[in-house]
Amino acid sequence: MKYIKELVLASALFVSIMGFAQKDFQGIAYYKSNTNVDTQGFGGGDMDPERQKRMVERMKEMLDKTYTLTFNQIESFYKVEETENSGGGGGRWRGMMNSFSNGPQYKNIKAKQLIQDQEFFGKQFLIKDELPNLDWKMTNESKKIGEYMCLKATAKRTVPNVGPGNFRRRPNADGQMEEPAPTKEVEVEAWYTLKIPINQGPGDYWGLPGLILEVTVDRTTLYCSKIVMNPAEKVAIEAPSKGKEISRADYDDLVKKKMEEMRSQFSERAGDRRF
Repeated sequence: MKYIKELVLASALFVSIMGFAQKDFQGIAYYKSNTNVDTQGFGGGDMDPERQKRMVERMKEMLDKTYTLTFNQIESFYKVEETENSGGGGGRWRGMMNSFSNGPQYKNIKAKQLIQDQEFFGKQFLIKDELPNLDWKMTNESKKIGEYMCLKATAKRTVPNVGPGNFRRRPNADGQMEEPAPTKEVEVEAWYTLKIPINQGPGDYWGLPGLILEVTVDRTTLYCSKIVMNPAEKVAIEAPSKGKEISRADYDDLVKKKMEEMRSQFSERAGDRRF
C-alpha cells in the first residue's frame, strides 16, 4: 500500500512538472493570516477582562492580513494587500507594529536570493540575503486545501522574539524579572501541493517540491484561500531597489537595539507595569 501511494505521488509529480515545463506560466496565490494573540502581553489576569478582550480584538485586526504571492518557475514577490484595516486607525501603535512586520519580499530560487523592502520607524531599508535553508522533515500526512491535495513537512528555525508582550520584563521560573530573549526557536509546519511543483511559498519559506499552501509558525498560521493560474494580465515580478542596503544580520541587530531601547522607555514610564 505504501509503495502504491508513493508511486501515485511520483506519477502526479512527473505529470505536473512536465505540464509546467512546457509553458511560461505565472500564478497568484492569496494568503490570509490568523494569529493567536498572547493575552499576557495585555496585562494577563491583572487587567479587566472586557478591556483585555477589546485590546486583543484590535491587535488581531492589525496582525491578521491578506497577502499575495505572485510567482513563476524561478521568481516570486510576496506582499500584504491593502485593506480598510491596513490603512489609518491605530495611530502610533499601528505604525510601530508595522515596523516590526516584514515588508514586501522578492525571492529568486535559482540565485537563492532574498530581497526585502523594509520600512523601520520612518527609515527605508533594502535587506539583501541568501534564502534561508530549512532542514525540512517530510511526512506521509496529507490533507486537502481547497482543490489541492497537500503533504506535510516540518522544520525548526530561529526567529526574532517580537511581540506586544516583549516590551517589558517577565518573571522567570524563580520569580525573578528578566528581559525576554531576543530570539526563540520555533517549529514550522508546512503543507505543500505537488500539483504546483515549484519551490515557492509565502514569506521567506521555500524549498519543498511543491507550492506551500499553508504554514504555521509560533502563533501565526498563513493559509492559501485562492490561486489564480496564468492570469489574463501578467504581473511584473521585480526585485525592490530603493532604500539603504543592509544585510539580514545587521538589520536584526538594528531591531534588537530598538527593542532594548523601547523596553527601557516602557520601564521608565510605567514603572515596569504590564504593557
